Amino acid sequence: MTVIFVKIMNEELLHYLWKYEKFDFSNLRTTSLLPVIIQRVGDHNEMHSGPDFFNAQLIIDNQRWVGNVEVHIKSSDWYVHHHENDPAYDNVILHVVWEDDIEIFRKDNSVIPALQLKDYIDDSLLLRYQRLFQSKDKSWVQCEKQLSEVSDFTIFNWQERLYLERLEQKSVLISELLETSSNDWEAVLFKLLAKNFGLKINSEAFLSLANSFDFSILRKCSVHQKETEALFYGQANLLDADSDVLYVQELIGYYEFLKNKFGLTNQGVFPFHFFRLRPANFPTIRISQLANLYFKNRQLFIKIIQTKELDSFYELFNISASDFWKTHYTFSKESPGRNKTLSKSFIHLILINTVIPLKFVYAKSQGKDISEEILALISQLPAEKNTITDNFSNFGVVIEDALHSQSMIQLKNNYCDQKACLKCAIGNYLLNREGS
Repeated sequence: MTVIFVKIMNEELLHYLWKYEKFDFSNLRTTSLLPVIIQRVGDHNEMHSGPDFFNAQLIIDNQRWVGNVEVHIKSSDWYVHHHENDPAYDNVILHVVWEDDIEIFRKDNSVIPALQLKDYIDDSLLLRYQRLFQSKDKSWVQCEKQLSEVSDFTIFNWQERLYLERLEQKSVLISELLETSSNDWEAVLFKLLAKNFGLKINSEAFLSLANSFDFSILRKCSVHQKETEALFYGQANLLDADSDVLYVQELIGYYEFLKNKFGLTNQGVFPFHFFRLRPANFPTIRISQLANLYFKNRQLFIKIIQTKELDSFYELFNISASDFWKTHYTFSKESPGRNKTLSKSFIHLILINTVIPLKFVYAKSQGKDISEEILALISQLPAEKNTITDNFSNFGVVIEDALHSQSMIQLKNNYCDQKACLKCAIGNYLLNREGS
């Protein structure tokens, strides 16, 4: 019956079948009828050039072999991919194929043994693969109709792994910022916070603002509230020299002093956007809040690293915009009086996107594992609401907190959208369950 599955077979599936030993071990033989005993399938080479599996250990015709395994749909693909000209393939001890259509020779003219895997695969597994992952229906995710059938244990464990994987991905930006900031963790924290304060629309503008001056300048300015605000607004190019507002004129005076003292330039700072933003998220308000966070907190990085409890983070980020902004959202227009404090929902975003990733990377740099601490903290934050979380909820996935929502974002973007079902714990559960 396996002949009907020729069209669905692909190398990714073959890699999966070999890696996880999804075939009948009882009487393996090469296509030349030599008995094969698998002691170790080898290490999957997913990222680099060369054979697909390194350091396999096999016994072929009572002879023990240690070397590499190459996987192809057809054995003739060896020549299609020009492996005969690549020394990296000289140590291949077994050619695992779906169909053995031609003999493959080493440079010394000895034949590389071939294992035709289609002779040892359970048709029911291939049928499940075809039904689950090659449906022609237009689906939001491939397995959406079966998601409600996946065990809670499988999903919850996968969510934890997905979230830690997401933290690893966020570590890339932090590592890049460390490189460009001479390993100054305080400077990196500032850049991450600035990016976060800009939200999606102004994130790059805020980051360009943070990158436009050396953090040592902020260290010197942050002892004075208006100097700090002047530094930020001036670099953001938001101070209008023609304004008759006293607050603006004061900031311009401070900024001109700082500009001359430190040789500041804002030519590389991106423009800030106000369009389609709620007034509370205007860059004018967020800049003042960010400035006051640094005015009120010396050594903010150390405080964040040492803080573990959610209530303590709420206290640390209990920050308002300065007094002028109680009656303004822009420099030129007055509004009804209101304190412009950081909301809890905004603090949650700071924790999710800046604080927790930074704590994670810093702990790793110190050789510490704080996974349990991080999982405990993220689990206390409410789940984010967006199209991804809403859809997964509709398909029966429990999303109760930010760990769940962050993991589902990771799942959709890095697995579902990439059709990487064979690398997904949910896909594996559905593929390998009995009686389906």
